[in-house]
Parts: sequence; C-alpha cells; structure tokens
Amino acid sequence: MNAPRLLVRDVPPDSAFALEQAGVSPLLARLFAARGVSSAVDLAPSFKHLLRPTDLKDIDRAANLLADSLQAGERLCIVADYDCDGATACAVMLRGLAMLGARAGTLSYVVPDRAVHGYGLTPTIVELALQHRPQVLVTVDNGIASHAGVSHARALGLKVLVTDHHLPAADAQGQPTVPDADALVNPNQPGCGFESKSLAGVGVAFYVLWALRDELIRRDPSAKDRLPSLLGVMDLVALGTVADVVKLDANNRRLVAQGLQRMREGRMQPGVAALFTAAGRDASRANSFDLGFALGPRINAAGRLADMTMGIGCLTCDDSDQALELARELDRINRERREIEAGMQEQALVLLDRLMADPRLNGAPPPALAIFDEDFHEGVVGIVASRIKDRLHRPVFVFAKGADGQLKGSGRSIAGFHLRDALDLISKRHPDLLRKFGGHAMAAGCTLAPGGVAAFGAAFEQIAREWLDDGALTRTLRTDGPLPPEAFCPETVQELEAQVWGQAFEAPLFCDRVQVINQRLVGERHLKLRLRQGALLRDAIWFGHTEPLPEQVTLAYRLSLDEYQGQKRVQMVVEAMAE
Repeated sequence: MNAPRLLVRDVPPDSAFALEQAGVSPLLARLFAARGVSSAVDLAPSFKHLLRPTDLKDIDRAANLLADSLQAGERLCIVADYDCDGATACAVMLRGLAMLGARAGTLSYVVPDRAVHGYGLTPTIVELALQHRPQVLVTVDNGIASHAGVSHARALGLKVLVTDHHLPAADAQGQPTVPDADALVNPNQPGCGFESKSLAGVGVAFYVLWALRDELIRRDPSAKDRLPSLLGVMDLVALGTVADVVKLDANNRRLVAQGLQRMREGRMQPGVAALFTAAGRDASRANSFDLGFALGPRINAAGRLADMTMGIGCLTCDDSDQALELARELDRINRERREIEAGMQEQALVLLDRLMADPRLNGAPPPALAIFDEDFHEGVVGIVASRIKDRLHRPVFVFAKGADGQLKGSGRSIAGFHLRDALDLISKRHPDLLRKFGGHAMAAGCTLAPGGVAAFGAAFEQIAREWLDDGALTRTLRTDGPLPPEAFCPETVQELEAQVWGQAFEAPLFCDRVQVINQRLVGERHLKLRLRQGALLRDAIWFGHTEPLPEQVTLAYRLSLDEYQGQKRVQMVVEAMAE
C-alpha cells in the first residue's frame, strides 16, 4: 500500500472567529470551521433546530394513511432490511407506532433473509408478510425500487407505504422511476424538496412518525398532552444513522447528538444498553465511534451470518435480561463474522498478488477491481470490499455465490466514482450482464449470472479508466495540521470524543513532524512508538503496521485516552506517515 498524500484542511478565519465569539473553544472552532461550519447554529443539537417534516414529498399522505390505520385498528406489517439501518428503522417504526396508539396485536414485521430472499419488497416478501394478515405494509430502508412487490401487494388489496432513502431505479431513458405505492417518503425521490438528502432509512422512519404525531394532534388537539414525545426512540435513530455511514450533515448530526445524549444519561432501549455491555463499552461516555464500530457491527452480524430478527428482537425487547442474552449472542456471531472476514481477506490478498504479478500492470493495481472466489461468504463481501478499497484506494466489488447459485456482489468506492451510476452505465452497455443492482455513490450491490465476474470486471474497469485520473487514484488524507502542545491532554480527548463525528464530518486527524526514539512490535502486528515532538516525549501506536519507521517522520494521528490503574494517559494512534 503506497503512502497517502497528506493535505492540511483550510480553516476559513472568519468562520473560526465567529465560532470562538459564540463560545466555542479555539481548537474546536478551528476543527469545525475546517469542516464547513460557519455558525454556532449549525452545531446546535436541540430538537427545535431539526428540519421540519413538511418538506418531505408525500409526507402528508403517509401521515394520513397511518393515522387512518391506527384509528381503524388495522393490522400493519413493517417490511425491514437486513442491515443495522433497516433493523433500527424497523424498531423505531414498531416502537413509535405503539407509542402513538397502535392497538395491541396489530403490529408485526418481516425481514428478508439475505441468502434466501434477497433485498427489498419483492413479491416473495409480500407473500411472507401475508402470514401476519396485514392490511397495510410499511417498508423501512427499502422499497424505492420495488415496483413488482408494491404492485403485487396492492393487487392483493393491501395498502403500501414506502419509506426509504436509496436512489430510485431508472427507466431505459435514464429517468428515475418510483413504484405506485399509496404513499412514498424518500428525500431522494424526484420532486422532493427536503434539504437533507442524506437521511438514513431510520431517519426517514423517524420523520414519518413525527408527521404522524402532528397529524393525530391536528385531528384531536387534546392528544398533544397524552401522546408521548418521540425522543424515546432517538437512541435507535442515532445508532442506525451512524452505522449506515450516511453523510453527517447538520441535520443528521443533530439526530445523532440527541441519541448520544440519551445514551449518556442512561435513557436508552434495554437492547441498546445490552449492546454496550456486550461490547465492553461505557454508555455514559457514548460516542460516534461506539455506534459505528462496536454496536453497529454486532447488529449487522445478525443479517450477515444469521437472521436479522435477532437484531430487531434485541432492539425491541423490553426485558433487560433477555436483551442482554440476545446482545451476547450477537457478540458471538460478530466474532464469527470477523473470523470469516479474516479468512476471506487472506484469500482476496492472494488473488491480488496474482493479479499484481501481471507484468502489464507495472506494479500498479488497475483503476477498479472485481474479485470472486468460490469459498467467499455472501454475508461478508461488503466488509471485504471495504478493506480492499482502503488498502488499494480503488473502487472494488467482491462477489460470492448465493444460495440460489447467482453471484451476489457488494461494492465500495472512492471519491469521484459514483458506484450506482457506474452500475447503471454497465447495465446500459451490457444489458444482459446485471440481473439487478442498486445502492449509493460509495456503496452498492448487484447480482450476476454464474460466470459473469470476468465480463463485469472488464466493464467496471473500463468505466474507471474513463472516470478516474491519477489524482483521483492517489489516496489523500486530509489532516487538521499540528496539535498545539498544550492540547495534548486528557481534557482535549474528552472534548473531542463528546462531539459528533462521522462520514463527511470526519474525526480530527492531526499531523506533526516527530523524531522516533524507540519502536517495537506488540502483539506481533502493531508498532509501539516512543516519539519526541519538539522538547516533549509522546507515546504512540500504529495498529496493523509492522514496518520500522525512519528516525524523522511526519505522522498523521488521532488522539486516544488510555486508562490503566486509575491513570489517564494520552497517546497518538497513527493513521499514516510521510517521510
């Protein structure tokens, strides 16, 4: 893996000054200004600063449909997805509808099995939902491309509400198309004026419930005093939003901040509390990292290797002991997932070594890769694609053979290469190659017929050659420049951890020139460092790095806090270097 190019973020001085004048600490003012924040209002986490639901297209129809259904005592079935966003969206919808008056016994859900049913509201999933005898189907985190499933459900006399955040499918002329649902709420559907296009599926579900609550109060103003606040589901909204790696714009940061606050105060679902326990994390210091790298993967593991009903069951469980039992089982499945992933990664690296041995490549990987092995596990292809993308800084698709014999692929991309648009172009250039596809700019999935990987890989690589230049194929790390010496302290770490960081609002990455005093391997895979920074000595660690460093080096690093025997010690966690 080549060393990345380190660039220091620009800090607009007027924005930083305005933030300081509003009471933001100088370090945070600099960090926020470098991420495009120009006003303290953009940092306000309160509920009153959230965008209103009224700008979401079809939100009134959705609210009326649900209000009518609740008041008539109709049976509603939630159609979920098998990732953490889908699981939290399902739990939010189930809990929210119950809070807003759904009668006992009228709520149910179904979630596709990744290996058996595939993704979305298919006719097969409609048939599965019929076991619950629903009158209304409500999709969460799926449905925008489910034309056949929606038509099938409506032909059976069911009402269908689609709530989703994915991009719609396109017709032969490239125009977006949406299914003929009774109501469809998606900030990315044509004609929707909602300012934040980055809501996760769980965020859309929350906004639909918000609109429903407003509609119930409009119908009966006295309900305002007895209907509970929706703040009770904000921990779930935060978890799903961070885990789905959507852009953390100002509105999403507020949603996440609301949820983190409730976690830190101990006001969370029993299942969320149980996940913190199973992951060995302290909920009183909950941060975005916990959600994205500890809780989220444990929920996702159920959908990858088992059945997402276990994840949804954990999030909807009201018994703390039962929730802890489910969380521990999710933790066990996640450990199994890591073992499978490690094995697949080794296999993928062997395939890469063979590829790189081709003299025509001159030691440089092609601009995009498609990888397949008969032994790959369908549930882990997305994670492996992400690891290889990070290693090579190339768009990557990884394929595995599905239970139906078709090849199921998951892709991850880099800046400047819109993955779903690339799939759309492949489908136009090679109409018989893709069985189905969907996704976002940075992550997408597709299905191929057996034997189709070579043709897909050639088409995928060709588009990358057309779209990406050498600059785009060079990994760039944006840093926040040097850390002031006085800020190298536990208080700074705690201040940084209290903020909401994530996709497109990255956690601080500092960059300093240092002298390497001592270096040694720990655990055979990590480099432990003693560094001199000016006149001061610093501790550092570089996880997963075994090559020795030169005596003088520029390091990009994050701060972490080690606590041992009551002592708090700050260390650098190295991400990259430049000599």
